[in-house]
Amino acid sequence: MPSWIRAVILPLSGLLLSLPAAADVKARSCSEVRQAYGAKGFSLADIPYQEIAGEHLRICPQEYTCCTTEMEDKLSQQSKLEFENLVEETSHFVRTTFVSRHKKFDEFFRELLENAEKSLNDMFVRTYGMLYMQNSEVFQDLFTELKRYYTGGNVNLEEMLNDFWARLLERMFQLINPQYQFSEDYLECVSKYTDQLKPFGDVPRKLKIQVTRAFIAARTFVQGLTVGREVANRVSKVSPTPGCIRALMKMLYCPYCRGLPSVRPCNNYCLNVMKGCLANQADLDTEWNLFIDAMLLVAERLEGPFNIESVMDPIDVKISEAIMNMQENSMQVSAKVFQGCGQPKPAPALRSARSAPENFNTRFRPYNPEERPTTAAGTSLDRLVTDIKEKLKLSKKVWSALPYAICKDESVTAGTSNEEECWNGHSKARYLPEIMNDGLTNQINNPEVEVDITRPDTFIRQQIMALRVMTNKLKNAYNGNDVNFQDTSDESSGSGSGSGCMDDVCPTEFEFVTTEAPAVDPDRREEESSGAQLSYSLVSWPLVGVVLALQRRYR
Repeated sequence: MPSWIRAVILPLSGLLLSLPAAADVKARSCSEVRQAYGAKGFSLADIPYQEIAGEHLRICPQEYTCCTTEMEDKLSQQSKLEFENLVEETSHFVRTTFVSRHKKFDEFFRELLENAEKSLNDMFVRTYGMLYMQNSEVFQDLFTELKRYYTGGNVNLEEMLNDFWARLLERMFQLINPQYQFSEDYLECVSKYTDQLKPFGDVPRKLKIQVTRAFIAARTFVQGLTVGREVANRVSKVSPTPGCIRALMKMLYCPYCRGLPSVRPCNNYCLNVMKGCLANQADLDTEWNLFIDAMLLVAERLEGPFNIESVMDPIDVKISEAIMNMQENSMQVSAKVFQGCGQPKPAPALRSARSAPENFNTRFRPYNPEERPTTAAGTSLDRLVTDIKEKLKLSKKVWSALPYAICKDESVTAGTSNEEECWNGHSKARYLPEIMNDGLTNQINNPEVEVDITRPDTFIRQQIMALRVMTNKLKNAYNGNDVNFQDTSDESSGSGSGSGCMDDVCPTEFEFVTTEAPAVDPDRREEESSGAQLSYSLVSWPLVGVVLALQRRYR
């Protein structure tokens, strides 16, 4: 071959051989990846201009790549952060539900107690004047203990209410018998017969049932909101395992390394990754759903027979009615007490000459409904309960639904309508493996995430136990029982702070037995009922107008 021909052919052949290489260089450009990588806030110094050999990659396919080792590390951390944020954002509804509703209910119940105490104080000052003010600590202590119980104090409601009526009887007994003086021992004897004598009529029994049920339900419901809030906050802060982080990196950012930054993961691929990463969270669902069901049951009680608002709103009238009963029956009560506890000593002449306090105020007018202070945010318990019930129902199955909620996000996956043009973990093509079921044990064959099904997450198990304990409390509250005061005796209903009586039906009270009381000054027993007659005539408080006004309001 002539040299000149060789001189022409050789350069042409070199040019022809170089053309495919030039095309390959253009096809393997990393410019699109550089743009997407920079948009994430990373330095472009890490990224090559064109694909390089991928033997150094530890997670993504070891083919020609736009990722260096540093890029893969940074994108792994980015995928972890994005996953944590996705879980927090997706669980935002359930977290804010419990946070905001706990605040609302707690504010409402606290203000309800404050308003009830203020209403009783105002009513009794107007009705009984100085007589009430000199004995107001008995009523203040009642509300202090109710508040302490509501805020989690170790208060036995039944015992506390029994103590209130016993103390009130002691004070009232002295007031209706000012011609006598009573020792501490004598007054203690008097208080022992509160249940048997029924000096306040049936009000204490009914009020005990209503208060214990309502307060148990209210406190337990708010405790449930607290537990739900804490569990939701804790579970939404995930700590992905190394196996999960690898799977997240492969799903979210290996497309970058393959030069396909705009291609999003296939929906089913995303589901398997999320089900593997959130396997333990899904196991929370069973106990969470039982907890939500128990919350809904107690919510129904709050709307109906255990409505604390309907108990506390008229408590001033109910206690006043009990005082009226005591005043009306003072002669019979005094006679029976003198019979059981002995005849008391006469008071000094100056004291016995006085009947009722001089400044006793008999003028009384019932409140109009408009005068009652509004409760928290001007709302009512019924409105609060209706709202929370709707929110609670929406929060069922929230933890097993997390993978589906995350993967339907258009910013995360290609969606269900684009199953061919999506990232399947290796290339842009359909994802073929089947979708795993929910929960830890079902991830044994998860093709995307390495999950050790023999080692459940202890943190999640702690949350499951917290929910289980709370569910048990809620079930007890639904039945009117307080699990904190379970009575181990076989004679009771099984609760020391529960009503022990369903549908206002309780065991009959003990019969009055005079031999139980200690004898006090036996020489004075001969005067028996004459002292009681005298006490009643001396303390002839004008009650007719007050009783009628109370009856009209109470009805």
